[in-house]
Amino acid sequence: MSEFTIYHNPRCSKSRNTLALLQQHGVEPEIILYLETAPSEPEIAGLLEKLGIPATQLVRRGEAEYKASGLSAQSSEREILKAMAQHPKLIERPVVVHGDRAVLGRPPENVLELLD
Repeated sequence: MSEFTIYHNPRCSKSRNTLALLQQHGVEPEIILYLETAPSEPEIAGLLEKLGIPATQLVRRGEAEYKASGLSAQSSEREILKAMAQHPKLIERPVVVHGDRAVLGRPPENVLELLD
Protein backbone atom coordinates (compact mmCIF):
# COMPACT_ATOMS: atom_id res chain seq x y z
CA MET A 1 0.00 0.00 0.00
CA SER A 2 1.30 3.43 -0.94
CA GLU A 3 2.03 6.12 1.61
CA PHE A 4 0.36 8.57 -0.77
CA THR A 5 -3.21 8.72 -2.02
CA ILE A 6 -4.55 10.85 -4.84
CA TYR A 7 -8.23 11.58 -5.36
CA HIS A 8 -7.97 11.60 -9.12
CA ASN A 9 -10.06 12.51 -12.14
CA PRO A 10 -8.18 11.32 -15.24
CA ARG A 11 -10.16 13.76 -17.43
CA CYS A 12 -8.75 16.74 -15.51
CA SER A 13 -5.41 18.12 -16.72
CA LYS A 14 -4.44 19.38 -13.24
CA SER A 15 -5.13 15.92 -11.84
CA ARG A 16 -3.11 14.22 -14.59
CA ASN A 17 -0.23 16.68 -14.15
CA THR A 18 -0.24 16.19 -10.37
CA LEU A 19 -0.11 12.40 -10.75
CA ALA A 20 2.72 12.71 -13.28
CA LEU A 21 4.67 15.01 -10.95
CA LEU A 22 4.36 12.52 -8.10
CA GLN A 23 5.52 9.71 -10.38
CA GLN A 24 8.48 11.82 -11.57
CA HIS A 25 9.54 11.97 -7.92
CA GLY A 26 9.30 8.19 -7.53
CA VAL A 27 5.91 8.19 -5.82
CA GLU A 28 3.31 5.66 -6.97
CA PRO A 29 0.23 6.77 -5.06
CA GLU A 30 -2.91 4.81 -4.39
CA ILE A 31 -5.33 6.21 -6.97
CA ILE A 32 -8.91 6.79 -5.95
CA LEU A 33 -11.17 7.56 -8.89
CA TYR A 34 -13.49 9.58 -6.70
CA LEU A 35 -16.11 10.11 -9.40
CA GLU A 36 -16.58 6.32 -9.53
CA THR A 37 -16.10 5.65 -5.81
CA ALA A 38 -17.49 8.70 -4.07
CA PRO A 39 -16.05 9.48 -0.65
CA SER A 40 -18.50 9.58 2.23
CA GLU A 41 -19.26 12.68 4.28
CA PRO A 42 -16.88 11.52 7.07
CA GLU A 43 -14.15 10.85 4.49
CA ILE A 44 -14.56 14.31 2.99
CA ALA A 45 -14.55 15.85 6.48
CA GLY A 46 -11.28 13.99 7.15
CA LEU A 47 -9.78 15.36 3.94
CA LEU A 48 -10.81 18.88 4.92
CA GLU A 49 -9.14 18.44 8.30
CA LYS A 50 -5.92 17.26 6.64
CA LEU A 51 -6.11 20.10 4.11
CA GLY A 52 -6.80 22.61 6.89
CA ILE A 53 -9.55 24.32 4.89
CA PRO A 54 -13.32 24.71 5.16
CA ALA A 55 -15.67 22.91 2.77
CA THR A 56 -16.32 26.20 0.96
CA GLN A 57 -12.74 26.05 -0.37
CA LEU A 58 -13.06 22.48 -1.68
CA VAL A 59 -16.41 22.78 -3.44
CA ARG A 60 -16.57 23.52 -7.15
CA ARG A 61 -19.11 26.33 -7.45
CA GLY A 62 -19.16 26.33 -11.25
CA GLU A 63 -20.71 22.88 -11.58
CA ALA A 64 -24.41 22.55 -12.38
CA GLU A 65 -24.75 20.26 -9.35
CA TYR A 66 -23.82 23.16 -7.07
CA LYS A 67 -26.94 25.12 -7.91
CA ALA A 68 -29.07 21.98 -8.34
CA SER A 69 -28.13 20.96 -4.79
CA GLY A 70 -29.45 24.27 -3.49
CA LEU A 71 -26.00 25.42 -2.40
CA SER A 72 -25.12 29.08 -2.07
CA ALA A 73 -22.54 31.30 -0.40
CA GLN A 74 -24.64 30.98 2.79
CA SER A 75 -24.64 27.15 2.82
CA SER A 76 -23.37 25.47 5.97
CA GLU A 77 -20.38 23.13 6.11
CA ARG A 78 -22.80 20.25 6.68
CA GLU A 79 -24.86 21.13 3.61
CA ILE A 80 -21.73 21.37 1.46
CA LEU A 81 -20.34 18.07 2.80
CA LYS A 82 -23.61 16.33 2.08
CA ALA A 83 -23.75 17.71 -1.48
CA MET A 84 -20.13 16.73 -2.18
CA ALA A 85 -20.79 13.18 -0.96
CA GLN A 86 -23.90 12.93 -3.15
CA HIS A 87 -22.26 14.64 -6.14
CA PRO A 88 -18.49 13.98 -6.06
CA LYS A 89 -18.10 16.15 -9.17
CA LEU A 90 -18.39 19.05 -6.72
CA ILE A 91 -15.08 18.12 -5.06
CA GLU A 92 -12.14 20.19 -6.26
CA ARG A 93 -9.35 18.02 -7.61
CA PRO A 94 -6.92 16.57 -7.21
CA VAL A 95 -6.43 16.04 -3.50
CA VAL A 96 -3.22 14.27 -2.49
CA VAL A 97 -2.88 12.78 0.99
CA HIS A 98 0.30 11.73 2.79
CA GLY A 99 -0.16 10.66 6.40
CA ASP A 100 -2.01 13.34 8.33
CA ARG A 101 -1.38 16.01 5.68
CA ALA A 102 -3.05 16.76 2.37
CA VAL A 103 -2.76 19.33 -0.38
CA LEU A 104 -4.87 20.39 -3.31
CA GLY A 105 -2.96 19.90 -6.56
CA ARG A 106 -3.83 23.35 -7.86
CA PRO A 107 -1.20 24.07 -9.00
CA PRO A 108 0.30 20.57 -9.28
CA GLU A 109 3.52 21.79 -7.66
CA ASN A 110 1.66 22.02 -4.33
CA VAL A 111 2.25 18.27 -3.92
CA LEU A 112 5.98 18.89 -3.54
CA GLU A 113 5.17 20.10 0.01
CA LEU A 114 4.27 16.50 0.88
CA LEU A 115 7.61 15.14 -0.33
CA ASP A 116 9.65 16.87 2.43
